[in-house]
Amino acid sequence: MVAGGIIILAGLMSYSNSFAGPFVRDDVPSIVQNSTIRHLEKIGSVLNPAQNSLVGGRPLVNLSYALNYAISGTSVWSYHVLNLLIHLLAGLILFGVVRRTLLLPPLQRRFGQAALPLAIVVTILWIVHPLQTDAVTYISERAESLMGLFYLLTLYGFIRGASSSTPCRWFAFSATACCLGVLAKEVIVTAPLIVLLYDRTFISGSFSEAWRKHRWLYWALLGSWLLTIRLLAGINDRGVGYGLGISWWTYALTECRVVAQYLCLAFWPHSLVIDHGTSWAKNAREIVPYACVLVLLMVGTTIALYRRTAVGFLGAWVFLILTPTSSVVPIAFEPMGEHRMYLPLAALVVLFVIGVYSWIGQKSVILFSILAVTMGLATRQRNDDYRTEIALWTDQMHKRPENAYAHVMVGVSLLHLGRTAEATEQFQEAERLDQTMDMQFKGIGVGLLRNGQPTEAIKYFKAAVQMKPDSIVGHYYLGIINAQLGMLANATAEFNKALSIDPNFEPARAQLSRLNNHNQ
Repeated sequence: MVAGGIIILAGLMSYSNSFAGPFVRDDVPSIVQNSTIRHLEKIGSVLNPAQNSLVGGRPLVNLSYALNYAISGTSVWSYHVLNLLIHLLAGLILFGVVRRTLLLPPLQRRFGQAALPLAIVVTILWIVHPLQTDAVTYISERAESLMGLFYLLTLYGFIRGASSSTPCRWFAFSATACCLGVLAKEVIVTAPLIVLLYDRTFISGSFSEAWRKHRWLYWALLGSWLLTIRLLAGINDRGVGYGLGISWWTYALTECRVVAQYLCLAFWPHSLVIDHGTSWAKNAREIVPYACVLVLLMVGTTIALYRRTAVGFLGAWVFLILTPTSSVVPIAFEPMGEHRMYLPLAALVVLFVIGVYSWIGQKSVILFSILAVTMGLATRQRNDDYRTEIALWTDQMHKRPENAYAHVMVGVSLLHLGRTAEATEQFQEAERLDQTMDMQFKGIGVGLLRNGQPTEAIKYFKAAVQMKPDSIVGHYYLGIINAQLGMLANATAEFNKALSIDPNFEPARAQLSRLNNHNQ
């Protein structure tokens, strides 16, 4: 009880300044423009979001948004509260997993007496680590933390069942948690493999014995893959898979660099940003240093796994959980996202804490205390970046001045504040940095439109939809401008195009209704 209180207090102190951060980036289409969360009583609609939406294939996440909407509408506080609650619950489950693992026979003699304080330290460092802010403070990355909670519950249920005289109840709990996690995010597809490796490393001693003793659980866990396959339908529409302009080879090369960057951020969380851009590796030569490091780590992990050591399991935890997002299946618009380290970070923290404790013993408590305070303050500072939309994107722009998207979003934020001239400068800088984006054209168009220059603005929106034909915003603004210019038939066509891309895009539907009333 005391341990749980300490962990919760550390989390609350680190995130107490995060509750007022506005909806940013993907929060807008996922929540503000998401009509399926408006009526909680229409549960069928809530649990069946459009496949091409950002919550497509993630009905549990959409349900959580609907619950928040029922509580506070589009007021952000309840969304932040639930995000933090999920994070704290995941931390408490991680505490249980670590403590019980350190008390198992392979580790008990060495760490058994210190299992409780070591588990507390691991959990606090994991909860207050600044790298976690992307999955906690950025509201729409709830999918990662919610999946992470069910992932940890899956493992925790197995651990409890393996030591119980009546394991069926705990194993059923584990399998249920795994299936619920599938409804949050696809990455939990690796959970059955992690449970099997844990069983073989810490409990059964071999794969054959693990299968013999717990095969019915593994069949149940593997059953979650059928649900995953069902929810993967339409994933190509969400920017994942092949045929999106990125080859598996280019993505694999890029991810060598990305995974190395993840590991660096885990140990030195400096210059965290919300958008790492889409800088693709051009050839194998440029990623050789990163690939060499990863190959050495993977070889070391394989050897450690063969010897059935805890280090091997921890290494496998990192690489396996990153595999769905950092291997050969392209995520075309976001090759790197800090939220993807949410669960892998746990293994790195455990490895660090156990390593330091093994080296300097009880004196390590001083170092761990300093680290916890330092990282908690860094997390609070990072949360301050989210206090306003313009603060977040200005911070991004200063840290990544070559990132065209950051300039676009600063421009959008300035437009919202009515600072059109400054916004136009940012859009023009984005256009200079990257002429392959449609966002800057839309941004310049909005700036011109607000300046009362619709005939100039229409050129940029046409360029945007020519570059990206499925641009909902582009077609919507073309409809707005055509309506202003009295070309009602063209306006109606553009609004219909926007709705054909996303039938739930309410602004276009409202404009169509207005045009129909005008015609009557």
